[in-house]
Amino acid sequence: MGRGGPDRGFGRGFGGGERGGGRRRVFDSGELRLVLLKLIEEQPRHGYDLIREIEDRTGGAYAPSPGVIYPTLTLLDDMGLIAQATSEGAKKQFAITEVGAAELLAKADEVKALFQRLAELGAMREKTDGATIRRAMGNLRMVLGNRLSADDVTTDTLHDVAALLDEVAQKIERL
Repeated sequence: MGRGGPDRGFGRGFGGGERGGGRRRVFDSGELRLVLLKLIEEQPRHGYDLIREIEDRTGGAYAPSPGVIYPTLTLLDDMGLIAQATSEGAKKQFAITEVGAAELLAKADEVKALFQRLAELGAMREKTDGATIRRAMGNLRMVLGNRLSADDVTTDTLHDVAALLDEVAQKIERL
């Protein structure tokens, strides 16, 4: 589906893993700025804490990279939306400024929708991350890899495997 459809944000493969296929961004840069700003409003935070918090809120389905988080924090700081807070240790913590709080207030509906998306990612991860399903998917992956790498694989065999997979997909869809 396209942007804004129900599958938005689930571009990391089955169960949110990072293997295989193309990977879509969960948030564009403007959306990520708002998510970070809201999390910093809740309490002063440093970059790694923000990564962990987003990962926790999505049940592990999404963890932004440091290469995205730290430049975004720098931008928020440059925009005057956050400022470095006094912190213990070497990690730089940030707190929200009055300008940042006003920005969140002005975009409250958008922020609410973004956090709903985080919750949906977590709910989807929970539904698709069951041990039984992971085991069965692993078995299928192994069997397919072994069978399709055999020397005797013909075009007919490939068509038969594809037909079986299509049949199973249809049966699962009808459950």
